Amino acid sequence: MPQAADLPGEPRIRDRIRQDIIRGELAPGAKITEAALAARYGSSRVPVREALRALAAEGFVESRPYAGSRVARLEPGEAGDLFDVRETVEGATARRAAERAGRQAAAGTPDPDWWAVRRRLGEILAAGDAAASEGRLDALPELNLGFHRGIAELADSASLQALLAQLAGKIEWLYASDVGFRGRDSWSEHRPILAAVDAGSATEAEELMRAHIQRSKRSFLRRFAN
Repeated sequence: MPQAADLPGEPRIRDRIRQDIIRGELAPGAKITEAALAARYGSSRVPVREALRALAAEGFVESRPYAGSRVARLEPGEAGDLFDVRETVEGATARRAAERAGRQAAAGTPDPDWWAVRRRLGEILAAGDAAASEGRLDALPELNLGFHRGIAELADSASLQALLAQLAGKIEWLYASDVGFRGRDSWSEHRPILAAVDAGSATEAEELMRAHIQRSKRSFLRRFAN
């Protein structure tokens, strides 16, 4: 018998539901049913059921016996904890990425894999700059996640990349929920971080990344203050 994760179409349906939650097309607190989602995505109910179980484990959906399923809400306490974890993990990735860049500069033997990721980061920054200047803020959450995951790739730490992968969906959700308030400012903070990484300035890269996440945390939580 196939495992739930092996059911045909389940990962695709799960990703589509997750993205619609992140974009706000499925609003926090909204009731969702297997039948309605199956019709929405042109699927049978079985992969939808398995997708909802997976998304409940990720914290995007709340399911209760006899009450059905609802889109979860980003509660301030949980969001604050997530930002704190991100600050530690991503501060470490920025430091490790800068240290690696410094070692390559000292040795004079750049790693082709490192430069492939670095070029992709340059493309992500250019795309985000264009989106911000043109007012296409809805494009920024996915690009933001690409930037942060790229820094983790430059760090070349499997453990840090795995930790960030676990947080990826929530990171994108937090950014999307705050993009109308801090999207342009937050995006502009990426270039100094990458410049510090390029320069091999490990302490500066870590401090800039931590400050970047702290400002995002304050912006998000400010909306819940009395």
